[in-house]
Amino acid sequence: MVLRRRRRFTNPVHSTPPATVTLTGVGVSCHAAHSPPRRAVGDSVSDRRRRRRGPLPPAMGRPSRQTLAQASATSLRRFRGRSPLPPSRASAALRRAAAVLLLAAAVALPCAVLYRAAVEDTAPVYVPRVRRPWLRRDPPLPPVEVPEEEDGDFGPFPLGDLDSEDVRLELVLQEASMDNKTIILTTLNAAWASPGSVIDLFIDSFRRGVGTSSLLRHLVIVAFDWKAYKRCVKIHHYCFALTTEDVDFSEEKRFQTAGYLEMMWRRLDFLRVVLEKGYSFIFSDADIMWFRNPFPFFYSDGDFQIACDHYVGNATDLRNIANGGFNYVKSNDQSIEFYKFWYSSRFRYPGYHDQDVFNIIKHDPYTADIGLTIKFLSTAYFGGICEPSRDLNKVCTMHANCCIGLRSKIHDLRIMMEDWRNYMSMTPSLKRFGALSWRVPQNCSLSLLSP
Repeated sequence: MVLRRRRRFTNPVHSTPPATVTLTGVGVSCHAAHSPPRRAVGDSVSDRRRRRRGPLPPAMGRPSRQTLAQASATSLRRFRGRSPLPPSRASAALRRAAAVLLLAAAVALPCAVLYRAAVEDTAPVYVPRVRRPWLRRDPPLPPVEVPEEEDGDFGPFPLGDLDSEDVRLELVLQEASMDNKTIILTTLNAAWASPGSVIDLFIDSFRRGVGTSSLLRHLVIVAFDWKAYKRCVKIHHYCFALTTEDVDFSEEKRFQTAGYLEMMWRRLDFLRVVLEKGYSFIFSDADIMWFRNPFPFFYSDGDFQIACDHYVGNATDLRNIANGGFNYVKSNDQSIEFYKFWYSSRFRYPGYHDQDVFNIIKHDPYTADIGLTIKFLSTAYFGGICEPSRDLNKVCTMHANCCIGLRSKIHDLRIMMEDWRNYMSMTPSLKRFGALSWRVPQNCSLSLLSP
């Protein structure tokens, strides 16, 4: 009797197939479950290798259409979306995103506060009639403040309270003069001295002009009355009280009235005294806005240089119509003699003011005999309402001439300043393009000047 018993042995390391053990009465026979078959007689080497490799896997053969379709669907499902992050990595990503948002908020909030403060503190800019996106509109002009008479605030100077006029003048000229003994002069009466009136616009133009703010330290304001002097010392450093006995220059002097003529001739005589003291000067009416430093545009060989109501194109042509509100005069024998001749000519031409008399005596042979070199300044640089400076890239000064009435003059001067602020706020390319022009005259009317 033969007993057969099969046991399975498992190798825990290599996991080989289980072996079959056969027990017989004679002995034990052991063989592996998948032991390779014995080599047949006549087998070639390739046959033996093929048998060792076994049959080809299914992937090595040509796949069926059903297999391809199943593989494509499996691939699409695999790449349809990313697998969710583990909880630890997801919380770390959320913390990083929150930190970035907090940092952005910490930077943006102070910037927004600073920007808002800067915008609120910046004066708005008026948008001219032609719509331009780079300009903003100014608020409406405040009402013009015309001074009213107050007890003890107007009238001539209390002469007993002032030192000698000549000594005071010498002191203020020394303090205000440039190294070459040149000063800037303007005159002021109570009508132009009120807050928000002409003198404030005049000084503001120096501060807003190109290269003009430093010229304020060389400006002397000559006050014709006591209120103008008191107002001057509140807003400027160099003030001079010009006394005139039995004459009240405090009220507004309208063009060509008797008071206006008297004030103009008193001013001319004062300028002669300044020349005799050895000081050259620029005289400027207070209703002239300074937008650029005028010194580079003066002639080096001119003794007497004067602005024009109308410029014919030649600086030496006597047909130019001069305006006495702006002139540059060098102190020398020729200019001093000419001012004496000019002042004395008032008696030859009664009822004319100094500007009209100049346009007469410039043709006088005596002016040529004096040897004075006269130069007329182009309105391209030194313009006014009569003949404006068309190019804001060139303008030095703009005069509210050809204008009658204080209210009208102040209104148009403010429009000038708004136009200049608009120009200064533009980019360099827009400035070169000339995209802005003056909006004056508005209230000033040239028709009122005709007789």
